Order: sequence, then structure tokens, then C-alpha cells
Amino acid sequence: MSSQALPEDLVELERPALEAALEARGHRGFHARQIFGWVYRIGVTDVSSMTDLSRELRALLAAEFAIRTPAIVQRDKSVDGTEKFLLKLVDGRTVESVFIPDTPSMTFCISTQVGCAMACAFCLTGRMGLVRNLTAGEIVGQVRVLADALHMRDVHFNIVLMGMGEPLHNYDATMKALRILADEHGFNMSPRRITLSTVGILPALEKLAREPIMPNLAISLHAPTDAQRGDLVPLNRKYGVNDIIAVCKRFPLKRRHRITFEYVLLAGVNDRPEDARRLAKLLAGVKSKVNLIPLNAAPGIPFERPSDDAIDRFARVLADHDLVVSVRKSRGRDIRAACGQLIVESERKSAAQQLAVMM
Repeated sequence: MSSQALPEDLVELERPALEAALEARGHRGFHARQIFGWVYRIGVTDVSSMTDLSRELRALLAAEFAIRTPAIVQRDKSVDGTEKFLLKLVDGRTVESVFIPDTPSMTFCISTQVGCAMACAFCLTGRMGLVRNLTAGEIVGQVRVLADALHMRDVHFNIVLMGMGEPLHNYDATMKALRILADEHGFNMSPRRITLSTVGILPALEKLAREPIMPNLAISLHAPTDAQRGDLVPLNRKYGVNDIIAVCKRFPLKRRHRITFEYVLLAGVNDRPEDARRLAKLLAGVKSKVNLIPLNAAPGIPFERPSDDAIDRFARVLADHDLVVSVRKSRGRDIRAACGQLIVESERKSAAQQLAVMM
């Protein structure tokens, strides 16, 4: 069967688009609400199970639409309860998603791309390069798969877009996925339960500031100066630290909301007290909180995790400058499910060549 002849993927459609598709085929648009409920609230993947739809409509859906779902290829569980899922997409590509069983808030860490073009020096995913963007249906599909595998359709959970890929480098699909997740007839996810992490692609960040659905924002900063950050995050050579902070100061935040600044601590590189003081000065005037992430070591990454004393000193300096600071507890390190450890070796491309196109 040619790709042109493939049925339309029902989970790629936002509810208004599904309503229009049904009406164009002679059916009432309100059935889209029922379909969303079956797919996202109940977890149905076979339209014949949608028993409150007419036989005629079910036959039409079966003939003209598909409900494509990533397949679990491998599932690994850490000693701390974290689980990593290797998921196969319809074209055979694979991505990784992670379940973090923090209580009371369970969290799904979701990917937005196969690989990543950002090439951050401390991140294994960046070693893959960008293979391709995920579609909105594939992003939401990870949530569907994890919710079913973990029996969490009726359980509140958080979503962090911190898996493989840079969400704002796949802007349209990411935002479409967020709208589908937030739909009141589907998962009905509050944007307050979703966090989007970005290295800071400024045009996309400014566009995000105008979106009606606003997730929590996390900036992958990792250094207080352009000289340091340029070595760690190559995109900083295009969008510098001060430019990112300027956009963050203008970013519309609801009352009591803050922008999270993620900071991977690397021994002898960015973990000194003077680095902390520079960071505090940089963030002055920004409604912020700092999430310190001690490096999760991995083969091929030329950095080391700081000592506990160095981590504590860094955090104390920030706190002494009246910054809200936390130290992230690494989860799933024994199964390489922690921050910066996601990689699918078979998908590796040249990140350096892809990043050069963006610069």
C-alpha cells in the first residue's frame, strides 16, 4: 500500500478538525467528543469498541481512519521504580519515554523528536543527531501507551517534555499535541501539569509567549556566561544568555508562577561558587527558580559529577542570594533513563551537521 493510500490517522486530529471531517462525510460533528472520550479517556484503539456510535459511523471510521499507536519494544525498570520504555513508531523508528513514580505526582517524560540537533556537550541524545520530528499523534501516543501500560487512565499525572528532542525545534507538532492533551473531552490535562523544557530557540520562545495554552516553562541554561554556555550548548552562539534572559523577563506568567532554569552541574566546569554568584546576578529580576541537576554520567560524555559538597555549596550561594533552588534527585540512572541519558544507538545521525544549518 502506498503512503498516499494509508488511512488518515485519527489521533493526528484535534477535535475541531475531527468534527469537520465527520461533517464532511455526512455525520454529526458532536460525535468527535465521543470518539475523543473513547481514545483518550478509555484507551480504545479499535473503533468497533465504540459502542455508543452507530454501526454506520463505526464502519466509516474503520474504513477511512486508523488509530496508530507506538508499540512497546522494551521496558526496563530501575531499582528506584523509574521505568524506561523503548517505543517503535509506524515507520520503524524508535524513541524513549520514561515514567518517574514520584509521589504524590507521577510524571511521564515524553520525547518530541527522534534524536536531537542541539548537540549539548553533556547529553547522550545530542550524540544521535536529529533523525526526524515526531508528529503530534506520536507525541500524544507516548502518553497513551504509558497510561495504558501503567494502568493510569484514571490517575492524575504530570508530563514533562524533557525526553529526546528539543520541543521548540518541533514547534507546530508540540503545540498541537498540547492542545490535544488539554482537550476537555480527552485527557483534559491542565497546562499547569505540563512542563516544556527548551535550550532557548528565541523566535519560538517568543511565539510560545502568545499561545492560549501555556505550559510551565523550563530553560536549559547550564551556565551563566556566553563563554561557558557556548561550549556546552552550541546554539548559544546564535541565541546568547542575555538575549534569553531578556525574553524570559517579558514572558507572561500567571501569579505565583516562575520560570525554571535547569542547570546541569559539571565538576570543575560550572560548579564553582563564582559560577553560582554569576548565575544569581544573571537571574536578578526574573521570576525564577533554579533546578540543579548533578551530571548523570554516561559513556562518551567527557565530564564528571561534582562532589556532594560542591553541589551543596553551589545551592547555598544561590539561596543566599534569595533564589528559589532545588537539587534534582536523579531517577533511573541504572537503566540510563535519567536526564541526558536517553539515546537509541541505531538512530544516530550527525548532530554537528544539522546544528550548522540552524546557526
